[in-house]
Amino acid sequence: MRTVRVLLAEAHAVVREGTRQIIDADPAIDVIGEAEDGAAVVALASRLRPDVVLLDLHMPRINGIEATRHIVAETPEARILILSAYDEEDYVSAALDAGASGYLLKSAHGSEVVAAIHAVAEGQLVMDARLGRRALGRRGDPAADAPTARELDVLRLAARGLRTRDIAAELGTSPRTVEAHFTSIFNRFGVTTRTEAVLHAAARHWIRPEGETRGP
Repeated sequence: MRTVRVLLAEAHAVVREGTRQIIDADPAIDVIGEAEDGAAVVALASRLRPDVVLLDLHMPRINGIEATRHIVAETPEARILILSAYDEEDYVSAALDAGASGYLLKSAHGSEVVAAIHAVAEGQLVMDARLGRRALGRRGDPAADAPTARELDVLRLAARGLRTRDIAAELGTSPRTVEAHFTSIFNRFGVTTRTEAVLHAAARHWIRPEGETRGP
C-alpha cells in the first residue's frame, strides 16, 4: 500500500492532536501538515499538494465548505475527507456538492477514519451508511427504482471515482452511452448528480460506497 500524504485541518488543538495520534499509527499515512483555520488549510493544500485533506467543517476565517470549494478549484488532485460533528442533511449535501470525497462523523472509530483516508486516496466515495440513508431518505418501495445490471456496472465504477471516459473504457462502450446510462439513472432515482446516484444505490445496498456491488 502506497503512503498517503495527509493534511490535517481541525480548529481545536486537542482534537487535532488526538486525530493525528490515531492516523500516525498507520505507517502508510504521512501527516505532512496541520492547519487550525480554513484559510491556512487552503494555502497549505496549494503548497504541500497532499493526497488527502482531512477537514473539519467548523473552521475559523473560512468554513470547511468554502475551504473545500477553494481546494477543489486550486488543488484538484487532493481528495477532501470531512470529519465533522454535524450530521444534518444540509451539511452533508453541501460538503459533497462542494467536492468532498467523503463524510464521516467525529463519533467514528479511529480504524474507520484510517480506512476512509485510504479509500478516498484511491478515488473512492466514502459515506457513513447512516448518513447516506438519512440524506437520501426512504421513498416508497426500495425495489421500485432498481437499476439494470448495466446501470449497476456504471454506478460501481462511478463510486470508484472514474470519469465518463474511464467508465466507457472499462465497459467497452462509448462515453455517449455512459452519459445515456447516467441520464436513465438520474431519472429513475430522482436525483441530479452522480454523487447522489451513488449514495442512493449504496443506501439501498445495491452497491457499496467503495464500489463493491450487491444484487438489487
